Amino acid sequence: MPKLLNLQEWASEVYSTLPSLSTLRRWVREGRIYPAPELHGKEYRLLPDAIYVDIKKKKYQRMTTGQKRTRSTGSLLEKLQHGEKATTLRR
Repeated sequence: MPKLLNLQEWASEVYSTLPSLSTLRRWVREGRIYPAPELHGKEYRLLPDAIYVDIKKKKYQRMTTGQKRTRSTGSLLEKLQHGEKATTLRR
């Protein structure tokens, strides 16, 4: 098992300008670091290969070379532009 790092050690390896400790703790609470850090006593510990995930961006799936990206849902405007029927209309 790899050695677990605390938040400041991890941030010093990942970022050139360090975010504050309160920002790092907020990211942990909001689930923005994957895999999720573990609380050891009063300190969060995480794996060295943990990454920051922006939860506001859409999730993308890895595609193989021959696949096309398909839309499963979209806004009403997108459905109207592409000729799809809208299932519901919210007012």
